[in-house]
Amino acid sequence: MNNPDNNNDRSKTRLAIFASGTGSNTQKIIDYFRNDDNINISLIVCNKRGAGVLQIAERENIPSIVIEKGKFFTDGYVPILQEMKIDWIILAGFLWKVPVSLIQAFPNRIVNIHPALLPKYGGKGMYGHFVHEAVLAAGEKESGITIHYVDEHFDHGETIFQAKCRVDSNDTPDSLAQKIHTLEHRYYPATIRELITTKK
Repeated sequence: MNNPDNNNDRSKTRLAIFASGTGSNTQKIIDYFRNDDNINISLIVCNKRGAGVLQIAERENIPSIVIEKGKFFTDGYVPILQEMKIDWIILAGFLWKVPVSLIQAFPNRIVNIHPALLPKYGGKGMYGHFVHEAVLAAGEKESGITIHYVDEHFDHGETIFQAKCRVDSNDTPDSLAQKIHTLEHRYYPATIRELITTKK
């Protein structure tokens, strides 16, 4: 773990962001809450050593840990999260299934964003370009994002928020991904804030 003593202010709601990749959504969330009086990004959790999101954590002086699969699916790193007084877990491109131990420790406090309009195009293996390719192959006229609670099944928990975008006949997986990223960056941080504020 790097920078474990960063921000000891316990008066704020403390978020841990779980991510597997470059961290574009993570950066937007950090920027959104940078000067927030009530919410603090307190930990970055990543399952891939060398992932771009870890560079973001270092640059932003936010503690980070790289998790190991066996331990994650055993205890969900719950003791570490509890030790750091984490209140909510935000998934931002995190590709491992969340274990039951973690879900039970944070009931209705784990939130994910999916790059499609669930319940369509969800489930195991449906992430990133795989989702956009499936949407285009099916001839869908619209796609979008779904922000939802996390339960024991992939992309299955209760929907919190959806936003839509048009799928044009000339869209490619890359161009559709750009439309989805725009929605993610616009709506995910604000939805997180509203959710936490209303559930306090």
